Amino acid sequence: MYEQGVCTLTEREWAEAKQRNEIIGGLAKRNVVGGLAAKEAAAQLGLQVRQVYKLISRYKVGTGLVTDLVCSRSGGGKGKSRIEPAVELIISEVIKTRYLSRQKISKAVITREIRMRCRQAGHRTPSYSTIESRINNLDPMIVARKRLGGNATRRLQSAAGRTPESAGPLDFVQIDHTKMDVIVVDEASREPIGRPSLTLAIDVYTRCIVGMLLTLEAPSALSVALCLVHVVTDKSAWLERLELETVMWPMHGKPRKIHVDNAPEFKSEALKRGCEQYGIERDYRPKKQPHFGGIIERVIGTAMTMAHEVPGTTFSNTEQRGTYKSEARAILTLGELEKWLVLAIGTYHGSVHGSLSETPAAVWQRSVQSCAVTQIADKQAFLVDFLPVIRRSITRTGFVIDHIAYFNDTLKPWIARRDKLEKFIIRRDPRDLSRVWVLDPETKLYFEIPYRSIFRPPVTLWEHRAAMEKLRSRGREQVNETAIFGLIEQMREITDNAAKERKRARRDRNRRGHIGKSDKELELTVPCDEVKEISTVKPFEVEEWDDLPELAVPDDEDLENCKITPYEVEEW
Repeated sequence: MYEQGVCTLTEREWAEAKQRNEIIGGLAKRNVVGGLAAKEAAAQLGLQVRQVYKLISRYKVGTGLVTDLVCSRSGGGKGKSRIEPAVELIISEVIKTRYLSRQKISKAVITREIRMRCRQAGHRTPSYSTIESRINNLDPMIVARKRLGGNATRRLQSAAGRTPESAGPLDFVQIDHTKMDVIVVDEASREPIGRPSLTLAIDVYTRCIVGMLLTLEAPSALSVALCLVHVVTDKSAWLERLELETVMWPMHGKPRKIHVDNAPEFKSEALKRGCEQYGIERDYRPKKQPHFGGIIERVIGTAMTMAHEVPGTTFSNTEQRGTYKSEARAILTLGELEKWLVLAIGTYHGSVHGSLSETPAAVWQRSVQSCAVTQIADKQAFLVDFLPVIRRSITRTGFVIDHIAYFNDTLKPWIARRDKLEKFIIRRDPRDLSRVWVLDPETKLYFEIPYRSIFRPPVTLWEHRAAMEKLRSRGREQVNETAIFGLIEQMREITDNAAKERKRARRDRNRRGHIGKSDKELELTVPCDEVKEISTVKPFEVEEWDDLPELAVPDDEDLENCKITPYEVEEW
């Protein structure tokens, strides 16, 4: 449908069209329009007589609308090239071969190149605006793909697809990771230690955040497992441990399907087997199509925007950060940031959601009354089933994993039959390497197996790998368990001593500062000139006790004859 000018005409043009419609409409109804009437109409409209007759003809073939008699504008040469075809060919060739390339050559350089070729060919050189208009008329998709690559065209395309269908609470859960835009500090030294990773899980139906994990470790299969454990677990005990009993977070249960991206941690064997074990379907978003996870992406974006209010934020980019010193202003530890996130999630659950027109908490409460949520009975078994899988053969000393031996009496029957057994399935928690869970191939039960040397302290996988790297850097051909734990103990001792030294140095500095300040305020020192003027020094005044009773002092003979009774004491 063509816009006839009702919205696009100016007030002046609209008034002129109305006047023409009234005057020309009256003349058009006559059978014959004489010259005198045409002259009077031309004078009223400011036109020539021949133009009046043309308007009469237009009115008769028109539909009687006001816009039928709008003054037409001359198009001039718009849309038509006014330069030579040979010059147009040069412009097109240079733009195609030079501008549309990953070199990202500027328009000024392209203009110089075109003018040089035109001079060499003996043609008139085009202006910069002419060349710029040719570049601006190019297809933006082609320009983005040729100059920036295929990924740059994503923002120019429509967001195809639709929101996943969800029939009820926990029917469809989206999970994703992100780096927090906040720097946290160490609990002991209060020194900045980096940006933690946040894993969030959101229920599509109710828009409730049903699980989270905040850690300094990089996103991994364990992060997904711990987040899923948080989804299925009642959060009351966890909130009580955080001293946030007043926060309401009743959302928990087993999800029917999880929607994740194509990151390696979402395709691990542990996640695959764990989901299959508990009947949790996995759905992967199309590659290079982040808008298919738009719900979780928006929630993460909202969380990061809220995090920009926290001291020590890094903001979204360097331009937003400006001169703000993130590390210098960082004050929150990992635990304190976790508490802050829980409070922020509680605020989110109690706020009206734009797509729901009510709060997510209210939607959850109403939904679980009509649709039951599946619960997990054994949370510990659920965690073990999602831990990373390791396969090892058993030896006479038990299992050896990354130079650490694990053993207890449970392994003795297997050791006797080790030649006939295949590799065992072992689960290990990277946060605590002091124990592993070994699957019995016959009973299909997991047994908890500790260190062979039970006096070894619990260590994390990060500490273990750091120790192994130090040993390798020293050029040792073999890495043994004793050396690994020895290095870990040294690393921990250095860290603890550094924290203590920092505290002691700060305490001593404060003491020195206090002493210096007191000296200036009290001015206890006496100048030498004043010392010389002092002639006599008065002694301190003391009390003199008079009329004291005389105490009898025994002679030596009396002491020899005197028997002293010892104190009575208890014998244990």
